[in-house]
Amino acid sequence: MDPKSPLSDERANAFLRMIRHAQRGRLKVYLGYCPGVGKTYQMLLEGHRLKKDGIDVVLGLVETHGREDIARLAEGLEVVPRRRQEYRGVPVEEMDVEAILARKPQVALIDELAHTNVPGSPNPKRYQDVQDILAAGIHVITTLNVQHLESLYNLVEQAVGVKVRERLPDSVLAEADQIVDVDLSTEDLQKRLAEGKIYPRERVQTALNNFFRTANLETLRELTLRELASQIDSRRRETEEKESDVTPDQVMVCLSSRGPNSDKLLRYASRLAGKLNRNWYAVYVQTPSEEATVIDVRTQRLLSETLTLAKQLGALVFTYKGEDIVDTILRFAKEYRVGHIIIGRPGPKPFYKKFGKNRDIVGDLIKKAQGITVIVLDTREEQPQGISPRKPVPATPPAASIFPEPKPPAAGQLTLSQLITPQRIILWDQPAGQGDILQQLVETAAKSARLDDPETLLTEVLKREAQGSTFFNEGAAFPHARIDGLPATLVALGLTRMGVSGILTEKPIELVFLILSPAQAPEIQVAVLGLASRAAQNRQLLQDLKSARTAEEALAAIRNWERP
Repeated sequence: MDPKSPLSDERANAFLRMIRHAQRGRLKVYLGYCPGVGKTYQMLLEGHRLKKDGIDVVLGLVETHGREDIARLAEGLEVVPRRRQEYRGVPVEEMDVEAILARKPQVALIDELAHTNVPGSPNPKRYQDVQDILAAGIHVITTLNVQHLESLYNLVEQAVGVKVRERLPDSVLAEADQIVDVDLSTEDLQKRLAEGKIYPRERVQTALNNFFRTANLETLRELTLRELASQIDSRRRETEEKESDVTPDQVMVCLSSRGPNSDKLLRYASRLAGKLNRNWYAVYVQTPSEEATVIDVRTQRLLSETLTLAKQLGALVFTYKGEDIVDTILRFAKEYRVGHIIIGRPGPKPFYKKFGKNRDIVGDLIKKAQGITVIVLDTREEQPQGISPRKPVPATPPAASIFPEPKPPAAGQLTLSQLITPQRIILWDQPAGQGDILQQLVETAAKSARLDDPETLLTEVLKREAQGSTFFNEGAAFPHARIDGLPATLVALGLTRMGVSGILTEKPIELVFLILSPAQAPEIQVAVLGLASRAAQNRQLLQDLKSARTAEEALAAIRNWERP
């Protein structure tokens, strides 16, 4: 792309208008399909343009990798010195987040969003550093290669034969305010590589023979255009659709404690939900034979890692207790208006499991799932093969920019701030038990709505929790129930400064969303759960809620998050 083209200038002007009017940090991502396509170059060019327009810009971090053109282009931009620390006796330099926050520029240029920080850093990943900077009201322009998206891990491994170790959740890209595809033909990229403009000359031939083979580059380029088209379509539908117009088309993935390649199931479900622009749920049905006191430590660890990945990919994670797995899955699907169920292909079973209630889970699910699409995914290990043919993607300009004009919520669109009042927000400065939290939230919600029977509401919530605790999610819990005769949806929020006592999760539960919805309107429950889930995954909102000292401050943080 010509850096001096009118289209390039227009994109810079769009971001310039945005940062001048924004009260909180905005994120712009230069997305590419491979190292060397020009992401860092375009980021630095925009930094110079913004500086020329009077914007306070700093270089938070740029990786030159020995490239002279990048080093020259970085000249003239203020550099925030890196933080030095030792790891196993070796000095390492990382981005100094505290220094950037103290400097407080309007815009920070930060390279390589998917980078993994050295152990001992404040955050494990650079994208988390960026989220902290955005939360401080500083705008960020960054770079990313498409293969670092978590949901593409299996596809990239099969197509290119590379295990990408540095990955970030898809939600990070989905929440970006502007995405620009930096494109370059594969021939031009290989020519740049051969000229020594990407790697040192001694590495060129090895790179051409391996990662930079034409088939690999074309595959990654195709993936990038698909991802961009998916983001454009998702944002278009978000603008056009109302949250209240929920259709029974949510996505559900069924997990097993011993299922092979559960991560592949989750990544597939994540991408399907993204294409459909729907909520999605990761559900684990715990049978009596899989109680925590029965299964071995290794299985418990694998299950915990699977559920953690599900949350990172954006799923609402639930555990249900039940003897009949198919019946439990279908009851969940009915309650949460699921239209797609994804399940792994069963492997060989020992003789004793070929009899009894759960002997053919997939077959019984297909027979009984009326009106629901059941997708059986082969999760067995495969050799890298390349991408299978797909439906052609509509043509997308190679350097397409995504920046929808922000719009206020449409008339009738649900927001959390419409459902929560200061009277329905409780802050606990000391550890509190699950029972006490639920009781106080229910009583608070009932009192604010002038309902006379909080005991009945609490009974329904506890009954739902007994089926499968929603306090299983790391960092947040979503206790909810559908109540017969309830005139309107009630939402109460609990902020627990020191977690929920008696609940064992890797990350303390600091947010508890209580959702009570009318039984006659199941679509409302689905919509509000989606809102609460997105809120619980927003790092900036979580930090604002942590710093809130009153219910009014907490509600103001929610409103600020919802504000375009």
